[in-house]
Amino acid sequence: MSGPSLDLPNPARTAPATWSRVVQVMGLPVSLALRGRHAGGPTAEAAWADATASLREADRVFSTYRDDSFVSRLGRGELRLADCPTEVAEVLALGEQARLESGGASDVHREGDDGDVQLDPSGVVKGWAVQRAAQHLVDLPDTDVCLGGGGDLVCHLADPDAPTARPWNIGVEDPHQPGRLVATIPLARGAVATSSATHRGQHIVDARTGRPPTSVASVTVTAADLVWADIDATAAYALGRDALTWLRSRPGRSGVVVWSDGSAETFATG
Repeated sequence: MSGPSLDLPNPARTAPATWSRVVQVMGLPVSLALRGRHAGGPTAEAAWADATASLREADRVFSTYRDDSFVSRLGRGELRLADCPTEVAEVLALGEQARLESGGASDVHREGDDGDVQLDPSGVVKGWAVQRAAQHLVDLPDTDVCLGGGGDLVCHLADPDAPTARPWNIGVEDPHQPGRLVATIPLARGAVATSSATHRGQHIVDARTGRPPTSVASVTVTAADLVWADIDATAAYALGRDALTWLRSRPGRSGVVVWSDGSAETFATG
């Protein structure tokens, strides 16, 4: 497979120091890497604290695993949408847009085991929450940022045109052989998201049928922000055999689709 090119660092050039942090929040590992002026120190620590606080607030509002979250209470009919924080309406509007644009394959409403329709915006919330949290970090002057949530990443170079600028190299894991890469994507500014069953089991279904796809093994999408990279990766995975055709209709996207037979195809749109 001819995957995205790998930008190899110049061994003669000293790589800038990287400052990193990891925290467990929203039920997933959230990791941070900083390079440049604020790679460490009190300013970086304060921005990281603000980013993690933003993620914890998203968990408090949206978690379907917490009975007291606004989304859980809204789903049970205990609250009206107007009673919830405005972010709930924002996320549900994104979910509805995703439903329409995916032909119904992606939906924040799903049928539960008891046959009742349940509200579950999880397929939208992660990308939205990590992208929002990243804003506290990309505002750091003269600092490169890579913020990841459960493997989905927001990348930002302070000055991508600088002679010493080095893109973040994002590995795309082979879903059939975890630990092996099928491609490496150099990313200066933007986001990358992957949907697969490799680490979490078969948790994505086609909302039109209620069944998981069988023809696709993973979908990786890059976009300008993680909101839509994550939404599109999830929707394309749910679409199964139609994943690549649908992604090629999405402007400003690129990435890799790995099929169940082990083959892989890249795509890029203008």
